[in-house]
Amino acid sequence: MIFTIFKKELIDTLRDKRTMRTMLLIPLLVFPITLTLFVNVSSSFEKKASEEKLKIGVWGDLGSKYWNQLKEMPDGLGKKELENFEDSAALKRAIEQGEIQLGLIVPKNEAELTRTKQSIPLTWLFDASSVGRQQRAESYMNFMSNKAEAIRLQELGVDVEKIHPLVPVYQNCASDKKMIGQLAGGFLPYIFIAFGFIGCMYPAIDLFTGEKERGTIETLLTTPVSRWQILVGKMMVVVTSGMLAASCALLGLFVSIEFLDIVQNKEILDIVHGILTPSFIIAMFSLLFPLVVFFAGAMIPIAVYAKSFKEAQSIITPLNFVMVLPAMIGFFPGIELNALTAAIPVVNIVLSTKELISGTLSVGYYCISLGIMLLLATLSVIVSYRQFGNEARILN
Repeated sequence: MIFTIFKKELIDTLRDKRTMRTMLLIPLLVFPITLTLFVNVSSSFEKKASEEKLKIGVWGDLGSKYWNQLKEMPDGLGKKELENFEDSAALKRAIEQGEIQLGLIVPKNEAELTRTKQSIPLTWLFDASSVGRQQRAESYMNFMSNKAEAIRLQELGVDVEKIHPLVPVYQNCASDKKMIGQLAGGFLPYIFIAFGFIGCMYPAIDLFTGEKERGTIETLLTTPVSRWQILVGKMMVVVTSGMLAASCALLGLFVSIEFLDIVQNKEILDIVHGILTPSFIIAMFSLLFPLVVFFAGAMIPIAVYAKSFKEAQSIITPLNFVMVLPAMIGFFPGIELNALTAAIPVVNIVLSTKELISGTLSVGYYCISLGIMLLLATLSVIVSYRQFGNEARILN
């Protein structure tokens, strides 16, 4: 009987175009479209910033030393056009008004500082809101600094190696898989949780509040079927919808990585293939399933209580932020999975997924996270059953 109810409600749900878009189409397309746009736009801005010809204003270089150094720089550091300014205030105004893109201020006592072998502060002016301006200034400064340092050491007769007794060598001991887990581990569960919630929302409203609006809930309750069987059959459709939405999001991510050349580094691509194994997917969905059941159990009492589709939607939509907000914990550095965080709902799913991608997930913490979510899922089902069993709620 439960399967019959599930089959009937699932067919009705799949006929709803709005639910199908929410459940399948949007999650399937969001990753390919978003990642493709992000990569193409980022590459376009970076290329434009590197190829842009900048106007550079110089003030205070009476001997034209730095002016000449800027002119001698290779075009590989970026094309440029120089302009001399006699007033530093005018130079700043030109930067603010966009007439020039970079400004260089040389101190008036530069000759004295050079003669006494002191450090010379060169001030670069730029608009940091424009892409690539600070990076271009830093590349010019590094070129000029290296040249000035070499000249000064030559004048002092000092060997470069003698003034650098220690050479720092930094080596990252974390595996590439762990690094990807730290970077993507906060992003992926956030997306899956968000789509899992949205995938549950519309079927939950339609199968309960929608029945009340259509006037069919009374007929359904008079059938010789137990109330809990009706609830479980309908809840199975809601959970299936949420899992399908999350699955489509994962499929969309896989399609983006595999076929759209989002990841062009073959080594990283091999690591991603190594992560997306059947055991990883099973472990991840075993964590996601009780979470989706919990979402469904939280929505159904609201859907039973609401008098109209609009009312149910207005109540459940803000709940989305409450449920999904803890998922942002995965973006914060320094927060790790431990006995405490494994007991915090939603947060434990995010951190467990992060550790799962990195390949460092502890079996103990995994069991704690899974146990907590199973407990919450069970409690939410009990609450839903009590609300659905209250005829005053259903028939209000």
